[in-house]
Amino acid sequence: MGAGEAILLGLVQGLTEFLPVSSSAHLRIVGELTGHGDPGAAFTAITQLGTETAVILYFRRDIARIVSAWWHALRGAYGTDWRSRAGMPPGGDKDHDALMAWFIALGSVPIVVLGLLFQDSIEHAFRNLWLVALTLAGFGLVLGWADKVGTKRKPLEDLAAPDAVKFGLWQALALVPGVSRSGGTITGGLLMGFTREAAARYSFLLAIPAVFGSGLFQLAKSVGDFGTAGTPGFGPTVLATLVAFVVGYLVIIVFLKIVSTFSYKPFVYYRLGLAALVVLLLVTKVIDANPAS
Repeated sequence: MGAGEAILLGLVQGLTEFLPVSSSAHLRIVGELTGHGDPGAAFTAITQLGTETAVILYFRRDIARIVSAWWHALRGAYGTDWRSRAGMPPGGDKDHDALMAWFIALGSVPIVVLGLLFQDSIEHAFRNLWLVALTLAGFGLVLGWADKVGTKRKPLEDLAAPDAVKFGLWQALALVPGVSRSGGTITGGLLMGFTREAAARYSFLLAIPAVFGSGLFQLAKSVGDFGTAGTPGFGPTVLATLVAFVVGYLVIIVFLKIVSTFSYKPFVYYRLGLAALVVLLLVTKVIDANPAS
């Protein structure tokens, strides 16, 4: 992988990570179209560290407030019973920031468990482009339906433990390229009655442990493999990650403004169009369905 392809893939990652269109699917498709093949699950996970660092930078005040409130409650500021340490003191007001920390941890469990159980499939079978086309189209329709039927009334302050688990299960669907981490989480949030902005903001926060865990795991696992046959080198991977960080930060700003005003229809149409294009490219044998060994 040269610098040009690394910049291109970093740009694709940054542009698509937070939109409900699946960044992993785009990296898989663009890798085939450039003639270099699938950049791999490890490359995808590591470049996501760049976009997730952009999330931390953008939401730094929210994150600092949540961590501070969580530590404040855990130390026993509201009482020493478990409910008080969780941010729900009996007879007192809930500390929504302290609870948010627990909800993020709780919502991260499904993707961690399923990611470990299906690790081999995630790195190989799930990257089949026929499956990617199916999930792009199928979950695009589900997103459109959820945006249409969701009541969009609940703010993020109404989040409860069962909701956090459901959000986590929806996020875990993104282990299959084509689903989209933000798309899955936002779809689940809309079906649970949360507003578009609430679902989007929680999807950003919920992704932090999952993406950093996956990216750092893949980084540690791939240290000795960088630059070997069929594997992107360390330099191009770092370059792509830096590009993804810069572009991703700009996309966050724009995306949160869009979802506060407009529906998800354009993303649904885009997913359907991309799925149709992938099928056409597969049928005409322009690209291969399975990643090279």
